[in-house]
Amino acid sequence: MVAEPSVFTVKPIGFVRNKIKETGHHDNDRIISEIVVNDDLTDALDNLDEFSHIIVLYWMHRAPKPFPMKVHPRRDSAIPEKGVFSSRSPSRPNPIGKDTVPLLERRGNILKVQGLEAIDGTPVIDIKPYIPGHDSVDDAKAPPWIRHHQRKL
Repeated sequence: MVAEPSVFTVKPIGFVRNKIKETGHHDNDRIISEIVVNDDLTDALDNLDEFSHIIVLYWMHRAPKPFPMKVHPRRDSAIPEKGVFSSRSPSRPNPIGKDTVPLLERRGNILKVQGLEAIDGTPVIDIKPYIPGHDSVDDAKAPPWIRHHQRKL
């Protein structure tokens, strides 16, 4: 028996601040962003700056709706359409974004990162430390069409 889906609330823990004002492709690897964490959560950031990288989960609040079942990955029409769950398309049932980015600096409740693929004002829903060996898989495989789009941490 399959349980009925429940509705739940996710509250932002902060917001992204950067120069990206519109959705679309940008040279994100170079863009510096600040994650402004809610003041009441500042203590939760203690020791995060001991890690070189962090995982940022965010709500893609301006993702197109309704979401399609199939997409061209990276909006590249040279790649045949794939099911949305086999892509990183922002158009999805729950538009949750995830990026692993270098943590450049922490100043109180502000985290300075590089390469975050989120626009200015994006709600951040969680932050986790990147743990080598735990957050990477040595024997992972991916189809050939994805390899030329991978970026290095």
